Amino acid sequence: QVRLVESGGGLVQPGGSLRLSCVASGSIFSIDSMSWYRTGPENARELVAQITSNGNTMYADFVKGRFTISRGNADNTVYLQMNSLEPEDTTVYYCHSYLRRTSDGVATVYWGQGTMVTVSS
Repeated sequence: QVRLVESGGGLVQPGGSLRLSCVASGSIFSIDSMSWYRTGPENARELVAQITSNGNTMYADFVKGRFTISRGNADNTVYLQMNSLEPEDTTVYYCHSYLRRTSDGVATVYWGQGTMVTVSS
């Protein structure tokens, strides 16, 4: 069984910073990419940032220059450093991974349970 577990959400003042973490565990053969999504308008999940197995990154326009995605020393960990947070960043953030299970090698999408980020004074 594969699980993604996020941590690091919370309350922060405008202009402040938070660091989200996500750890993938279980019978994982390889990880193609890890990403952060968040709940956007009309409750649709929108991509915030992605990092691939070879280290390539991409960001949504609304976070460029403010957020940074990175991987830990273990390839199953991803971080999202969020700086210059704005009230508009308030929402639930989800970890997402496209990975291959040891059992069958099939590329499968997994989601974490989400972590709430609140930006308010």
